[in-house]
This record gives sequence, structure tokens and C-alpha cells, in this order.
Amino acid sequence: MSDYMNGTGIQYHLRIKKGDVGKYVILPGDPKRVPVIAGFLENAKEVADYREYVTYTGYIGDTPVSVCSTGIGGPSASIAMEELHKCGADTFLRMGTCGGIDLDVMGGDAVIATGAIRMEGTSREYAPIEFPAVADYYVVTAIKQAAEQMGIRHHLGIVQCKDAFYGQHNPEIMPVSYELLNKWEAWKRLGTLASEMESAALFTVASFLRVRCGSVFFVVGNQEREKLGMDNPKLHDTTQICQLAVESIRQLIKNDNAKNS
Repeated sequence: MSDYMNGTGIQYHLRIKKGDVGKYVILPGDPKRVPVIAGFLENAKEVADYREYVTYTGYIGDTPVSVCSTGIGGPSASIAMEELHKCGADTFLRMGTCGGIDLDVMGGDAVIATGAIRMEGTSREYAPIEFPAVADYYVVTAIKQAAEQMGIRHHLGIVQCKDAFYGQHNPEIMPVSYELLNKWEAWKRLGTLASEMESAALFTVASFLRVRCGSVFFVVGNQEREKLGMDNPKLHDTTQICQLAVESIRQLIKNDNAKNS
């Protein structure tokens, strides 16, 4: 690949270099969530701000931890993971919002992805469609431990990843409605917990790079509950899930240290 930054070592999209980020990185989508998450770290400072990518690095104890926004969807998320990895990161926690699918999933809950349905395009440029998009066991375990400690109602399971937000919410008007509606029904019957847009790409890229990745999501609402006239709270304050992401990394660092001692 051509070096577009003329040997400076600065990454083309994120505008970071080695030494700017820690091994552990939290990946929100929204750049505005980065300073919120960084506020739960110690001595966090901005290290880069370019395009949709805002990067801060702080500490949990003596361990440097970074936060980098990815924007929306698999293409920009995979770019972030690739460039962060080139700068030394090897453990990633995707944090964001999702819409519930399974009827037990309600607004305000947390969904911890153990795997993702690859109904998006980015992962297909990394692996054949037969290859599964699976979260790292140790990252998933740390997220679950942190959620239990914080008393957050949570669910573990499969999430569906797509590229078109409105393809999910208005499938009946799309030219490929026959495919969207039928596959959505399949996801429901298979117990898929929620729908989001990044995990399938990130899990697949992580497998290729041989790094660890997990995901946790704040449920905004559940369109399936609404269709059935069930109680369907719609919530938008992501502060708690931002804190959960940091506490998950704190727990993961603790688990890693215990495992390596």
C-alpha cells in the first residue's frame, strides 16, 4: 500500500501515530461520546480529531486506555480498527446503541454481542460469508461482569448487522422488500437480540488481525414490542453505557493481570 503520509508514521484517517494510543481501545460511533467516555478515565487528553475520528487517551490505573469514534457503519469502523492496530492497540470494545428484536429486550437494557449476523458488506472483503463473526470470550466476560456489578439489566447473544438504517425501519417500501422482510422474520425466529451496524465488520477484522474485540449496546427501543402493542420505552441517554464501557475495560485489565500473574 502507498504511504500517503510520506514516512511520518501518522495514520491517514485517524491522524494518530505509535505512542498516541493504548493497547485497550473503546470504540463509540458518535464523536460527541468520546469526551463523555474519556471523562470516566484518568488524565484523559485529546490526541487527534479528523473526519469522524476523535481520539482521546487516558488511564485506568497505570494502564493507558484510548477512546476513538468510528462514525456509522462497518467501513469507517474497520478503518479505525486497522489504523489503531498499526499504532499498537490489540483489544477493542465497541460501544453504541441498538434496536431490540427479541421481545425480552427493552429500551434501557444492555445487549452484549457474542456474535453478529453478517448482513453488511465490509466483512465480505475480509472473509468468505461462511466465516463467523464472533466476539472475544474474554472481552464478553469482562463486559458481563461489569454489567452485573453496575446492576444493569443485560442480555448476551447474537446481533444483526446491516448497512442501511432505513432498510430496517422501512423494509416494506424498499425494492428488495421481499428479502429484507423474510430475513428479518428469520432473525426473529432464531432469537436474535438486536440490530446494529458495526459488530460484524469489527469481529471479522479482529479475527484477521488476531486481536480481541467485543461489543456492548444500549437499547433505544424495540420495534417488535411496539408492533404488538407491548410496553416499549424509548430512551436516549447513553451516559450509563459509556460508564459501562469503561468499567468493562477496567474489569478486563484486572482479569488480564490476574491471568498473566
